Amino acid sequence: MKKIFAMTAAAALLGATGAASAQTVNVICSVQAEWCNMIATVYARTTGVKLNMSLKGSGEALAQLIAEKENPKTDVWFGGTGDPHLQAAESGLTLEYKSPSLPQLYPWAQQQAQQSGWKTVGIYSGPLGFGYNTELLQKKKLAVPRSWADLLKPEYKGDIQVANPASSGTAYTMIATLVQLMGEDKAFEYLKGLHKNVGQYTRSGTGPIKAVARGETAVSISFVHDAPQERMQGFPVQTVTPSEGTGAEIGSMSIVKGARNLAEAKKFYEWALTPQAQTFGAAAKQFQLPSNKATPVDANVPDFKKIKMIDYDYAKYGASAERKRLIARWEKDVNSLPR
Repeated sequence: MKKIFAMTAAAALLGATGAASAQTVNVICSVQAEWCNMIATVYARTTGVKLNMSLKGSGEALAQLIAEKENPKTDVWFGGTGDPHLQAAESGLTLEYKSPSLPQLYPWAQQQAQQSGWKTVGIYSGPLGFGYNTELLQKKKLAVPRSWADLLKPEYKGDIQVANPASSGTAYTMIATLVQLMGEDKAFEYLKGLHKNVGQYTRSGTGPIKAVARGETAVSISFVHDAPQERMQGFPVQTVTPSEGTGAEIGSMSIVKGARNLAEAKKFYEWALTPQAQTFGAAAKQFQLPSNKATPVDANVPDFKKIKMIDYDYAKYGASAERKRLIARWEKDVNSLPR
């Protein structure tokens, strides 16, 4: 808590020059509630501008922007996996805005902006991997899965959880990763084999790691940055990334086309790209890699240099037609099968 208060005080000093304002910014926030609430509180205190926060997963957020297209009620969409942000850009739901802060960001964040026609930007990244409950594996005499191939072993039957790709960006990242790693047909044969071992498809991408933490399942397919928070609460959770290679999400931020509070939306957008603002992820116990190169990196953030990463094609797999096609194939070829 001392760390959070210190950062809040520091942010207050940084924002002291901002005049108090009755302005508001309407934000859909697709990161965890603690993070959303922290930035809303700090931003209001330091700028006098109120953030009206609406917490929604990335799939729900995209659906809301589509529904509001003719009369947008949202100014900024903050966070969530990058694929839906790219789809929003493709569909003309978000505004082209080339931030002067772009040179301060890692290349992957700048690439996200460029591929979207400057309609979104990367604000964090996190690799996909496996979570596992150390006590439950020991009790069931199961080995730690260290590869995608390991998850097909019959001893894991019923002991794996992953989200449903129709509702979860995490799970869609898994499908896109496997397709790029194996080729599409082999990836779907793999997913059919994995289906036999899946005990439950959750709605949310964080659901499986929470189930692992609480001993409800032995293994999850999830973003590895979601595990440290569970460990901090005393749960026996560890993570590993698959030896064959894995993909990563690029959490993104977009300004909504037709935003009613455009000037203030741009100010918030610029603030969110600063190192000071990006420290609030770790302060809220969320451990993605921040996109600003000057942001201090918490020790719990996964070290990308130690992970075998695929060359993930965000432009191709972020396109709405490709996403719809792959999810439809998963529903038809995989989810319809008995387990």
